[in-house]
Amino acid sequence: MKKLWVVGISLFILLVLAACSGNKEAGGDNGNENAPDENATATVGDDLENATELTFWTFNELHMQIYEDATERWNEEFPDRPIKLVAETYPYDQMHNNLLMAFQSGSGAPDLVDIEVGRFSSFLQGEIQLEPMNEYTEPLKDVIIDTRFDLYGKDGNHYAIPTHLGATVVYYNQEIMDEAGVDIDAIETWEDYVEAGKTVLEVTGKPMTTVETDEHWSFWPLVSQSGSSFFDENEELTLDNEKNIEALQFLRDMVHEHKIAVPTPGGFHHSEEYYGFMNDGGAASLTMPLWYMGRFIDYMPDLKGKMVMKPMPLWPGSDARTTGMGGTGTSVTSQSENVDLAKEFLAYAKLSEEGSIQLWKLLGFDPVRTDVWDSPELQEDNPYFDYFGDYIWDMLGEIKDQVNGVELTEFTTEVITELQTNVMHSVIREDSQTPEEALKQAADTIRAKMESTK
Repeated sequence: MKKLWVVGISLFILLVLAACSGNKEAGGDNGNENAPDENATATVGDDLENATELTFWTFNELHMQIYEDATERWNEEFPDRPIKLVAETYPYDQMHNNLLMAFQSGSGAPDLVDIEVGRFSSFLQGEIQLEPMNEYTEPLKDVIIDTRFDLYGKDGNHYAIPTHLGATVVYYNQEIMDEAGVDIDAIETWEDYVEAGKTVLEVTGKPMTTVETDEHWSFWPLVSQSGSSFFDENEELTLDNEKNIEALQFLRDMVHEHKIAVPTPGGFHHSEEYYGFMNDGGAASLTMPLWYMGRFIDYMPDLKGKMVMKPMPLWPGSDARTTGMGGTGTSVTSQSENVDLAKEFLAYAKLSEEGSIQLWKLLGFDPVRTDVWDSPELQEDNPYFDYFGDYIWDMLGEIKDQVNGVELTEFTTEVITELQTNVMHSVIREDSQTPEEALKQAADTIRAKMESTK
């Protein structure tokens, strides 16, 4: 009864989050623009005799390409063990809620499932119904980014394979920076960044950057880069600690004190208003993970050849030049009738050398397996090199050992909700609360909820 009560409470929280967030994707692999309005289904291998059927759920139709491609390669490589993949795409909230209900009822879950990072901790409560993938991750421990796998782990087990590293970078508009006479390579610290922003504003009249008010992507990377998180290793809430207050104060001061940043048009960096603003050269830079490259190509075509990526400026007291943000972990559920095959196929699709290379070639994602970064296939001409330049892998190679991660718990969803609906709005857009006031109020709300579930 206690397990069912915990799952029921989790489902209620997710439904409330859905109502508050307007179906915005918390993890951001491809943004909510690609979330389907209706279910989509794809089947691969249905023409093969004696094929074992594996079902797969995702909330992003683009992700289906990874598994469709992997199924075709698998069936060519292992004709004696063919797979019939039945992949289904659901709207973001519907898929995660359906999965919770399937776990609650004990039936109805797929063999494999994409779980967005902001929701993943909800599935690590009580009896975990996801299969550990350690037998595939541990042999690669020297060539994978540990912090990305830890996002989907508990008690030493990895319960999912990440889709990408999601290294956070600063996207600079070289044309605006040149007009201002600012050398991007001279920006080494966030203090340098602010001073450069003042010059940009004075010379060009344009803001250095934008700060989200309805999302958390401006704030969370700074929290992680500073060595902090929303929870500590003991799962104690640290949302209102000194480092987090300092990070939010930094964002607030860029907008209201230094005047070098503006609230993001549309509230967040996936809004149509923002795309139009940035495409017209509205701001000189933007801090977002590497997976945001696709947004420039799809929604900001006029910036082609103007945007360059650089590691994050250094935060005081930290040597981390980037932080892994967002993401989707793919898991094998314990309800699968073919657990061993599903795990082997998942590792083949996303963790093998070829699978890692395909993540880049098909979707432009930076693989978490770093030993493929210098593969010839990743150096071939592609839309990302064409838009930004061919330096991407050299840049990532320089910072791969300087990647900070985050701590996730079953209450991470609550934190994201508070940031999206209250904290960022009151501090950045309205300037009606100080960062300390807003974070302490949010932390008190979350601690009360945490206490009520004990």
